[in-house]
Amino acid sequence: MIKLSSQLLLLLPLALGIGIAMTFQTAINAQLREYLHSPLQAALLSFLVGTIVLAVFVFFQSQPKPSLTQFAQIPWYLWLGGCLGVYAISISIYAAPKLGFLTLSGLIIFGQISMSMVMDQFGLLGVEKTPINWQRLFGSVVIFFGVLLTLQR
Repeated sequence: MIKLSSQLLLLLPLALGIGIAMTFQTAINAQLREYLHSPLQAALLSFLVGTIVLAVFVFFQSQPKPSLTQFAQIPWYLWLGGCLGVYAISISIYAAPKLGFLTLSGLIIFGQISMSMVMDQFGLLGVEKTPINWQRLFGSVVIFFGVLLTLQR
């Protein structure tokens, strides 16, 4: 059973906001593609703006900034996050107009849930091991069938 806490009550709407923001981001980037004629060019502009915003945030944060030596010590696979972001944004720009936003979002959510269960089950990339149980499996199957229903336009 989930214990409600003040932290959880804060995190729930923030997490929901990610879904809302990602939908707006996809819609905005799909329209941007029409002006730039390429999902990759639209993704590049999106990442460029995001990089500038992040640079401003990092500049004003109080935490110490990493040195080049610290960057060199980062394991190679941790650099793949940016590549995965390029994949996610570029494919969503390409696929959203073709699949529709509801179907695309459903597929993304189902993919996240499926991979999250595998990562939890095996403790991949240092996450805490949480075994797959019938409730988690049933929830993912329900979402999968929900996605199938969204294919009917």
